[in-house]
Amino acid sequence: MNHLVDQRPPPDPPTMQRWVKRRGLEILGWTLVVAGAAGLVLPGPGLLLLASGLAVLATRYAWARRRLVPVKARARRLAAQGVSTWPKVVLSTLGALCLTALGVVWGIRPEAPGWWPLADGWWLVGGWGAGATLIFSGVLALVLIVYSFRRFR
Repeated sequence: MNHLVDQRPPPDPPTMQRWVKRRGLEILGWTLVVAGAAGLVLPGPGLLLLASGLAVLATRYAWARRRLVPVKARARRLAAQGVSTWPKVVLSTLGALCLTALGVVWGIRPEAPGWWPLADGWWLVGGWGAGATLIFSGVLALVLIVYSFRRFR
């Protein structure tokens, strides 16, 4: 009797390049997940970062694929709600522009006002590092508003 024999060649042994790529993707995924979780309570695109991190991790893990589905659904629902009426579109756009302007002011770091109760060193801590993240968040918000408007309206 003729037995079926697997004719596929054996898998390639793991190479250093593949190992580095896999670990790099895991580090990137977890970094995005942690930043996204922080962004849910701090200023920043938390849900977007969380979804991005889960998407990266979903290439390797089934649990991440399962968690990604509700996060993507919530992100789509919020995007649709954000552009459901003209006042929401206008307020969202103004909020994104204010966030971007705040980032510029934070980066320029004007002198502390007279009403500031703490030492001047605590006024707008972070300089351009914090300002750049605010600017990035504002620009990203504008891009997402345009995307949501085109997709859901």
